Amino acid sequence: MHHFAFHKGSLCCEQQELSYLSERYGTPLYVYSAQTIRDNFQRLEAASAPLDHLICYAVKANSNLAVLNLFAKLGSGFDIVSGGELYRVLQAGGCAGRCTFAGIGKTQEEIDYALKESVHCFVVESEAELEIINRIAGKLGRRAPIALRINPDVEAGTHSYITTGKAHNKFGIDLGCAEEAYAYAASLPHLFIRGIQTHIGSQILDCRPFVEAVEKLSPLVVRLKECYGVESFSIGGGMGIVYQEALESGTPQWWEGADAKLLTPERYAAALLPLLSSLGVKILFEPGRSLVGNAGVLVTQVIQVKKKFTKRFVIVNAGMNDLIRPALYEAPHQVVPLKHSSHLAAGTADVVGPICESGDFFLQDTTLPNCQPGDYLALMSAGAYGAVMSSRYNSRPLAAEVMVDNSRSFLVREREKLSDLIRGEHTIDTPSNAPHLESG
Repeated sequence: MHHFAFHKGSLCCEQQELSYLSERYGTPLYVYSAQTIRDNFQRLEAASAPLDHLICYAVKANSNLAVLNLFAKLGSGFDIVSGGELYRVLQAGGCAGRCTFAGIGKTQEEIDYALKESVHCFVVESEAELEIINRIAGKLGRRAPIALRINPDVEAGTHSYITTGKAHNKFGIDLGCAEEAYAYAASLPHLFIRGIQTHIGSQILDCRPFVEAVEKLSPLVVRLKECYGVESFSIGGGMGIVYQEALESGTPQWWEGADAKLLTPERYAAALLPLLSSLGVKILFEPGRSLVGNAGVLVTQVIQVKKKFTKRFVIVNAGMNDLIRPALYEAPHQVVPLKHSSHLAAGTADVVGPICESGDFFLQDTTLPNCQPGDYLALMSAGAYGAVMSSRYNSRPLAAEVMVDNSRSFLVREREKLSDLIRGEHTIDTPSNAPHLESG
């Protein structure tokens, strides 16, 4: 559920009309609902209440400072994957002691930084990484807290690019090698074992992969607790959201009539609590998309409508540089006009951006009311992996970001100017008449 809905024919975020925000801040424009984020967090918190647990928001989903600050105020921990994400969390008021530092390619500088800030633990993915962390911790005169990421070889049933729990994926240590890896970690003098972690993928809409992963790993958790005093088990994130009927899914009525298999925080917790409650360790959840995905939209403006043979192209001013998910994952985002006009005839159209790539589209052959230049459209469920994955491709400035809280709106990221595109770049001091040197 979320707080985007039509009021008097105008699509609103909480109590703010998106058309008003578009005129005020310009487009392309990311708009986030603060109350939706709070609701999503509190639903998972309530559903998990019977467990000793900590929710660690996955910063990679949306790392805007205002979003991170909101989670910090809610008491969230943080799942980070870089030194830059740790810096953002700290700048937003988060606590390093509630951060789990994952990622397969941590640099020595990042490890040093995280140790000095006293992160909760490093999520380690190889014996080679154990050695690196041990060496750096030794130089600092510290013992580094670690959890090994164990790969349970579970099929998540999601896009191949965001499946992370299979044996052929680059992530984690194979389950069959786990106890040997823990024994090696225990032998290193500047490490101490804090927990075990797993993460099987993203945008998962069924409880079964999560249940299978926990069932596979639970016996190992018990043995590790006996041998090394393991105190926590992180089951990662991965819970999916609604994309194709995103607007409709904002109401409780839609969920009452929805397919019973659709994953909710309550169904997720109900399936896992019986398996986790008997382990006697703290359970860490690392959700990202499920907390912020439906809390954001990308508003764009129609530039022109182009007809070509039997095709109708609605060309908008947002592109794959602003929201790359459709191009990268073939991920559909529902497109909704900001003004509800029942008198406009609907037709089939492709919604495309201005980038010089044929893959720069948001939807193809979708039913859409006849649009005119200047109309505004909202791409729903754009709060996760949207702005954070944007680029300046085609030298297009990054979009502005706004957060709405009840009846107030806040500019939480300024729109870039053209001068921002070349900040930090330099030409070289070469005479204009210098001869061209050909190789060979």
